Amino acid sequence: MENYDFLPISKEDMQKRGWEECDFVFITGDAYIDHPSFGTAIISRVLERHGYRVGIIAQPDWNNIDEFRKLGKPRLAFIINSGNIDSMVNHYTTAKKKRSKDVYSPGDKADCRPDRAVIVYSNKARAAYSDVPIIIGGIESSLRRLGHYDYWDDKVRKSILIDSGADLLGYGMGEHQIVEIADNLDAGIDIKYINYLKGIAFKTKTLEGLDDYLVLPSFKEISTDKIKYIESFNIQHKNTDHISAKILVEPYDNAYVVQNPPSEPLATIELDDVYALPYMRTYHPIYEKTGGISAIKEVKFSLISSRGCYGGCNFCALNFHQGRTVTERSRQAIVNEAKEIVSNPDFKGYIHDVGGPTANFRHLACDKQKKHGACINKQCLVPEPCKNLKIDHDDYIKLLRELREIKGVKKVFVRSGIRFDYLIYDKDETFFNELCEHHISGQLKVAPEHVSDNVLEKMGKPKHAVYERFVDKYKAINKKLDKNQYLVPYFISSHPGSTLKDAINLAEYIRDLGYMPEQVQDFYPTPGTLSTCMYYTEIDPRTMKKIYVPKTMHDKAMQRALIQYKKPINYKLVYEALTEAGRTDLIGNGERCLIKEKGHDKWDAKGGKRSFNLRKKIMRRK
Repeated sequence: MENYDFLPISKEDMQKRGWEECDFVFITGDAYIDHPSFGTAIISRVLERHGYRVGIIAQPDWNNIDEFRKLGKPRLAFIINSGNIDSMVNHYTTAKKKRSKDVYSPGDKADCRPDRAVIVYSNKARAAYSDVPIIIGGIESSLRRLGHYDYWDDKVRKSILIDSGADLLGYGMGEHQIVEIADNLDAGIDIKYINYLKGIAFKTKTLEGLDDYLVLPSFKEISTDKIKYIESFNIQHKNTDHISAKILVEPYDNAYVVQNPPSEPLATIELDDVYALPYMRTYHPIYEKTGGISAIKEVKFSLISSRGCYGGCNFCALNFHQGRTVTERSRQAIVNEAKEIVSNPDFKGYIHDVGGPTANFRHLACDKQKKHGACINKQCLVPEPCKNLKIDHDDYIKLLRELREIKGVKKVFVRSGIRFDYLIYDKDETFFNELCEHHISGQLKVAPEHVSDNVLEKMGKPKHAVYERFVDKYKAINKKLDKNQYLVPYFISSHPGSTLKDAINLAEYIRDLGYMPEQVQDFYPTPGTLSTCMYYTEIDPRTMKKIYVPKTMHDKAMQRALIQYKKPINYKLVYEALTEAGRTDLIGNGERCLIKEKGHDKWDAKGGKRSFNLRKKIMRRK
């Protein structure tokens, strides 16, 4: 039954609906935002569509057990996630410093959820009602479903199923699994017997009855032996496709964690149904008095057009979470949603984005994926595009044209990541031309990530020459259109394989661009990525060859500072890096120098005058 209202967050809300109890109580680390860009909203609305009563406990005080009882005892289960991102990433920078704000919380207030939120919430829910099943999911659970390297503890941690005490873990996007789990529970089946579904992981004392499975190295082995850790990671990495993956078993001292193969991605018609559910498309009104929720701003007038990504970036966890199979929403469904957005009184005529994990991926990488799934030992785009790759922007062009024609729409932007290599490989330049003509607001953000081919190879990105081809074509098209539009490149510093020499090459490239990045992303070793495996083991798991990894905070800080070498506060680190690398030719007054000589009495990276005393203060502060 459709109900165009927020789901209950209190007993009073339940009473208004005539409910004595909820079937499911959903505990989440984010504020309650009922919008299809948020996993909590999607899963709860999917359950509602299937006839289940769902209540929401958002950001409970984890020090108060009564917070977990506020909606009463759920009839079937607790569902728990940390929110849209991992709680540790939410709380800490790459330098492991506490973040000062949280856009998923009221008024951007930090610390509204605990560290390792899924573990904390699960244990509190168990304490509140010991006999209620607990199902965990979302990105934090999905990427920690088996033993994994944890950057914040700097060690290998157990499956989150062990530490949380949860009964079942749903990984991936979750719509198929949660409905099947709900139907089983509703039929009176004990949760310990719901172990045959795809897209779940569970604990067990015995492997009896399990067929066609692979046994991973034990947790004891992977936590003490980096070669065993790589062995386990490689097996997991090759078993992420819903067609080819096998059951994986990870042994612990007195139990096993079993990961079933991934659930099938939603078909287009299913995806259309999910995004057409009766979302309120904003945050709950209780947050108005505390400043609202900033996270809604970027997505409120944006459209999700697809799921999945076959881009294969090694630092990205999408392979492990959404998978490499791309599913598109139908153009008509997206247009219908756009018309709903246009009717919003706050809409000013601008659709902020039309995209997904990669905006210009709108279909399967190749026809072979329909029967055989994504290739186990081969990527679609690197080191060269596969001969079977379907390079076609036709459907995306049609979608954007239809959106531009909607009455009330002034401009449709594309701000999700454009895969520039896929774009430049398209011999038909129609999309490239229309992108530049209609869908950019003065600048296009792209992610070359680095300029050193050695680093790019470790990242799973194309060679730098491919990006240069893209830049040249972008400039040529804009010149033809008589548009003065720029590229804003994103770079990652201190990725595994990046030496000081590579970081200096990147700094010189930035110098020649005449563009200084306002933001730099230090490589962040999050669970589930090939790059994180490289970071932890200092070995490339694909070749088993040792690689250089900038691991200390000081090494990482030097590489980061080189990208923003003009900032006065970075002078000391840049000077040290150039000296250590034997590149003192880049220190001085020459046009190609990055910084001036140490002790120069009128140094200013911006070309103005800055006193020597002020510079000393900056260095002391650093």
